[in-house]
Amino acid sequence: MMFAVGIHWARGRNKVTFMMRNLFGSVVLLHLMGVCLSQFPRPCANSEGLRTKECCPIWEGDSSPCGALSGRGFCTEVLVSDEPNGPQYPHTGIDDRERWPLAFFNRTCRCAGNYGGFNCGECRFGYWGANCAQYRESVRRNIMTMSTVEQQKFISYLNLAKNSINPDYVISTATRAEMGENGENPKFSDINTYDLFVWIHYYVSRDTFLGGPGNVWRDIDFAHESAAFLPWHRVFLLHWENEIRKITGDFNFTIPYWDWRNSQSCEVCTDALMGGRNSINPNLISPASVFSSWKVICSQPEEYNNREALCNATGEGPLLRNPGNHDRNRVPRLPTTADVDFAVGLPEYETGNMDRFANMSFRNVLEGFASPETGQAVPGQSTMHNSLHVFMNGSMSSVQGSANDPVFLLHHAFIDSIFERWLRTHQPPRSIYPRANAPIGHNDGYYMVPFLPLYRNGDYFLSDKALGYEYAYLLDPGQRFVQEFLTPYLQQAQEIWQWLLGAGILGALIASIVAALIVVARRRWKQNQRRKRALSYGERQPLLQSSSEEGSSSYQTTL
Repeated sequence: MMFAVGIHWARGRNKVTFMMRNLFGSVVLLHLMGVCLSQFPRPCANSEGLRTKECCPIWEGDSSPCGALSGRGFCTEVLVSDEPNGPQYPHTGIDDRERWPLAFFNRTCRCAGNYGGFNCGECRFGYWGANCAQYRESVRRNIMTMSTVEQQKFISYLNLAKNSINPDYVISTATRAEMGENGENPKFSDINTYDLFVWIHYYVSRDTFLGGPGNVWRDIDFAHESAAFLPWHRVFLLHWENEIRKITGDFNFTIPYWDWRNSQSCEVCTDALMGGRNSINPNLISPASVFSSWKVICSQPEEYNNREALCNATGEGPLLRNPGNHDRNRVPRLPTTADVDFAVGLPEYETGNMDRFANMSFRNVLEGFASPETGQAVPGQSTMHNSLHVFMNGSMSSVQGSANDPVFLLHHAFIDSIFERWLRTHQPPRSIYPRANAPIGHNDGYYMVPFLPLYRNGDYFLSDKALGYEYAYLLDPGQRFVQEFLTPYLQQAQEIWQWLLGAGILGALIASIVAALIVVARRRWKQNQRRKRALSYGERQPLLQSSSEEGSSSYQTTL
């Protein structure tokens, strides 16, 4: 039976109708990794942290808050931007995300130099080593050009994240007011690493509770529909990437991307990759895929609104996806190379009110609220980024629950690469990023919700090279050939070499055994030959003696 439900992807009143394994724990030194942060650090998610409004955890390296004794950072007051927001959100003081993070904490760690993390015990993006002095650049590659082994490893990492409770972060299951004035009733919960990021994406885009069942303000989103869309998701992917490195110990891991330009179907929706279509129920994932057993969270925004409650990360059913069976009036086709080129060619990052109605805005065209042919806003249509979400026709088609689908990662990695193309093409100064009057949460100086430690939107309006990563298809031709074509073959050769080496060792062992058996057999044969000669000599000796005796006798007789 076909499953259909109305959802909001475009956050306004635009509705879209769509058809709807922990393997091991890896203990690593935190300072070897880049920054990884999320909602609430465990050391701060308690009554004491809420009462004092201080989140300056001790760094174990020197047993001081923020690693102050080692010069890594210090505990300081949070200073939020007072620049005015746009008119889209007319309320004040009713949402915990306003003036983030002051509803929860007003003192946090400020890290020095290349140090990072909620206690300054780690390194900022792109830097490694005990003193965070080593710059390292990783390359994100096209999942379709990766070897089968690499693809399978990526899927196994996803599944590991889905089945590993995150050791460093928890989520809040209630608003700050519900936890008591002095934090006497803290409400936090464990969550697995994959779902942690699903919850983050839900929390940043959820509706504002105005009081009473279903009484919410929908025209609010701290990561979509305005300037912070691209910087926020860039940070989101960097954190997700580093969390995977953290739980696997694979510090070479990077998120792959799916280049969907000119695609006619979901090329990554196969059992070998992100899961094929279930032959019995096309809204479900094929049972041959590991993703068929995944449970989604934060997928019922209307229920949360009616209960005036936050998503608590309880499983809510299977992952849904039915690519291509979407509303074709809203998304007649997937983006083309020409669409992407048009968007990259637009010189203005933001225009007008800097929201989903902006015209000739690179951000608004790329996000998918404006036409990639004219640059004009197109209410009722979903283009570019948005079109892929609607096309997937399932869990990925609802803003708040979209990160449940692992295709989300591949999709947003490619969106980030287009952002990078635009940055390299136009080399914009930071000053063109809006400092004021953008919708709430999107001004340059606004701290990204809900990350701790704190990051301002404008700090990530810069090239990926400054953050320690690069996209394979944006490399120069020689480097691109190595990354996208030569590297997979070299890795396959390396994988085959390991088998050949093993076979060689086994062959050498067998040859040694055979040689030893031959030597032993030859020695035994020689021994047998000597034994036979000895026996033969022993039999002839009496005859010689007899003959000698006879001869002697004869000889004597003769003499």
